[in-house]
Amino acid sequence: MEGIKDSLLEAFIDAALREDIKDGDHTSLACISESSKDNAHLLVKEDGVIAGIDFAKHVFRKLDPDFNWEVHIHDGTDVKYGDIAFEVEAGSRALLKGERLVLNTMQRLSGVATMSKKYARLVEDLPVIILDTRKTTPLMRFLEKWAVRTGGCSNYRNGLYDWIMIKDNHVEACGGLTIAIQKVKKYLDETERSLNITVEVRDFDELKEALTEGGIKRIMLDNFQISDLRKAVGIVDKKFETEASGGITIETLRSVAETGVDFISVGALTHSAGSMDLSLKISK
Repeated sequence: MEGIKDSLLEAFIDAALREDIKDGDHTSLACISESSKDNAHLLVKEDGVIAGIDFAKHVFRKLDPDFNWEVHIHDGTDVKYGDIAFEVEAGSRALLKGERLVLNTMQRLSGVATMSKKYARLVEDLPVIILDTRKTTPLMRFLEKWAVRTGGCSNYRNGLYDWIMIKDNHVEACGGLTIAIQKVKKYLDETERSLNITVEVRDFDELKEALTEGGIKRIMLDNFQISDLRKAVGIVDKKFETEASGGITIETLRSVAETGVDFISVGALTHSAGSMDLSLKISK
């Protein structure tokens, strides 16, 4: 899974298996022979974009290092009902231990990838980049952000630690937009950190403040109407990057992109993505 460290993936799989198995899969221990082997396949039961094939491989390899694996459809591929994504041969107990972890994770990641592809396709002919947000499932962010990339959109910051984003609550708590920007620049200078700065503005007065103070990377235009977005992009005039955010839907995305903004951040890529219907079927 490109962009994901093996150590992070292994730690997630270990924790998830521990949550589900604890002191044993007692149903399988009771009725399945230790030497039993079976074949299983992943059945797609809904149209969309598949994501998590490589994740499944990591799970089954951990549970049965002697497993055999054949991939028919790769991550990021459009799939339809009835497709077989992969086949795996492994110990029967291993297949049953890994089944739910593989399905739960792949269903979620495929839902995110499917949602991301829908957004990406709507503006693929325009010079705009669709970004995700931090509205992710706790401890699954690294996987969900991978799924966003797999679906054709891009990642924003990974967390609070790798990008400065001055939002409305920071402004209110700090006492003003200009003060907040000045304090951030001072903090970065004193701590010798090199982080990009995004400033969220809610109206044209705050936009003027941000432009006057400067020293930032991007201006986030929050909940601006389409006509105001277009006007704001013109005022910024490429002095800084521009980003539209706030309540952007699949229905409004195209019109927002046509205002000329450089980026559009869409929380729906993750927080509103459903789960793709998938099944792991054992076959003799």
